[in-house]
Amino acid sequence: MRTYMDNMISTLPIRLFDCMVDLKKLRVKSLVIYHAGHLPGRTSQRADAHFESWAFVYIGAGRGYYQAGSGERQTVEAGSLFCLYPGEVFQYGPDSGGYWDEYYFNLGGERIEEWLSSWYEQPDAVKSVGTDESFLNKIELIFQLIDSAVPVNQDRAALALESLLFDMSLRVNQAQASSRALFVQKLLDDLSGSVYQPLDSAALAARHHISIPTLRRIVHDYTGYPLGEFVHRLKVAEAKKLLLNTDKTVMEIASLLGYSDMFYFSRLFKKLTDTAPSTYRAQMG
Repeated sequence: MRTYMDNMISTLPIRLFDCMVDLKKLRVKSLVIYHAGHLPGRTSQRADAHFESWAFVYIGAGRGYYQAGSGERQTVEAGSLFCLYPGEVFQYGPDSGGYWDEYYFNLGGERIEEWLSSWYEQPDAVKSVGTDESFLNKIELIFQLIDSAVPVNQDRAALALESLLFDMSLRVNQAQASSRALFVQKLLDDLSGSVYQPLDSAALAARHHISIPTLRRIVHDYTGYPLGEFVHRLKVAEAKKLLLNTDKTVMEIASLLGYSDMFYFSRLFKKLTDTAPSTYRAQMG
């Protein structure tokens, strides 16, 4: 390990780790860590940066930005993971006047292609994986293995890094699934709260910043019903409550729920419950 000061990068000591073994002695040849480092309190920014091999960068603290090629400039928060790779130009670094704590691994090997095809999607996207103390502990272990200059430990370091990145990718998938579930629940709650209004697909889709086809697909995927039928079922469920808890007539209930034709509403109610509205009230009331 090399520790040195470079005030152009950070006002704090920087730690650098290099593979000090003959690569021919490695048993894991499909994944090799060439360099690694810890840049605490980094203040320097990179513009138009090119790389000859892959690098995975984890930000433990601070805030900044990342941009791959002509893609969108993305915000980097503490707990972010991003990639640097050949064939692209990058702009990245902490915000002006700010800093971040950077841990990076520069590596190569055929295994990376497997990651990209199997579980590490969108390498040009910043991934929020969280500030987990266990991540930092694993990173320090990998640093120690690299620093030992023992071939078998270099292999262990590569496999430990693969395990770490895999765990981080699972954290991303869990966060995305949780975020999507929350979005869908809000959408369905919006539908449930609109039973006293006519269905306006365009307005509903606009409120949730999605297209009408996407709205229809989400509702079908999560309820098993087409959008129109799901709304009818919500209205019939509400009609049941009104029939049992109010003295309103079937006509009044139909009108409240947006059905101008009471006979259409009655047929729909019977189709979905096997009972006419008045019979349902008599039997259940």
